[in-house]
Amino acid sequence: MTPEPLAGRSALITGVSRRAGIGFAIARHLSLLGADVFCHSWAPHDAGQPWGDDASEPAELVTELAASGRRAEHLALDLAGPSAPEELVSEAFGVLGHLDIVIANHARSSSQSLDELTAEELEASYRVNSSATLLLIKAWAAQHDDARAGGRVVLMSSGQHLAPMLTEVPYASSKAAVQGVTATLAAHLAGRGVTVNTVNPGPTDTGWACRETYQSVLGSMPFGRWGRPEDAARLVGWLCTDEAAWITGQTIDSEGGFRRS
Repeated sequence: MTPEPLAGRSALITGVSRRAGIGFAIARHLSLLGADVFCHSWAPHDAGQPWGDDASEPAELVTELAASGRRAEHLALDLAGPSAPEELVSEAFGVLGHLDIVIANHARSSSQSLDELTAEELEASYRVNSSATLLLIKAWAAQHDDARAGGRVVLMSSGQHLAPMLTEVPYASSKAAVQGVTATLAAHLAGRGVTVNTVNPGPTDTGWACRETYQSVLGSMPFGRWGRPEDAARLVGWLCTDEAAWITGQTIDSEGGFRRS
């Protein structure tokens, strides 16, 4: 692979909100591979989570990438709005001039078991995790120039298709919808030279786990560590290159041998 296999291409990456997150690592890695990047974030979601938010971090990343000579832009936007995905894609196209790659990394996290499940949380999770992802891909496909090589869509899932997620029913079910539609999207876009794949990064240390959970999961990781955001970023980056042009419609479980009990 050449040093900058994505030179001349541009990417939209959603969910680039936290320095410790997978979205940050993907944006950095695609930039390293030569791509211009447009980053999306929504700090208010993180503010409601145990790890908290820092709304200044996406802007700092953009400054960092721009200093390395890459084009980098950012927009904060709540993808729960019905027109938000189209607005985001339109903004990215307007700024970068074209979009070759879309990485749907955003997610709404919530903790509800079946007994605790509410219609409100179920609807909110599907709106962000499922509906916004599909509408994002629709909006991108409507503007994508088929004459440009390297059209890529990468979706992000969890391990809900491999094992139960008993305390995260809204999240697991909405992510299952994304993973389950991968083959359909791939078939629809294949004739346009676009690949569509889903990545399940497995347990990744982004600062979300309490100490008890961290230690418990660590015991199930045969390499003696959790996944790092950079592990997912390298796989996503490779899927965006020409070397992965023959791979589409797949869900790739990149979990470091995670042993589920």
